Amino acid sequence: MIATFANAVKCIPLMTGVKNEAEYKKALELIEYLVDRDDLSNPLFEPLAAKIAEYENSAPEFEVFNRRLAEISTGIAALRTLMDQHGLKAADLVDELGSKSNVSNILSGRRALTVQHIKALAARFNVPADLFI
Repeated sequence: MIATFANAVKCIPLMTGVKNEAEYKKALELIEYLVDRDDLSNPLFEPLAAKIAEYENSAPEFEVFNRRLAEISTGIAALRTLMDQHGLKAADLVDELGSKSNVSNILSGRRALTVQHIKALAARFNVPADLFI
């Protein structure tokens, strides 16, 4: 109980907003603390996560990252996430996407996924096809 109260007290200043990198790191530590304890229903979790997101969306150090993220198609982002979760490399998707160079072009955004690619990926990962659209 005391540990929870101590963390709540640390969190209170952050609830008005994360204003700098030091506060950002503290906020991330608190979120990790709640996640590690499977305490996502804690009333501090959602407001704190929102303040972290606000900081990440507006801080200059995230500007390039946010711009690049906005340029990535959601289908490719989903594919990259699935690859990461399954420990796959580009060469592992040759059966679904064609040659290794074709896989590379798709992952870099130089080439779009075709309907055939999308169906093959949906079958491989057992996810809805519209995830890649």
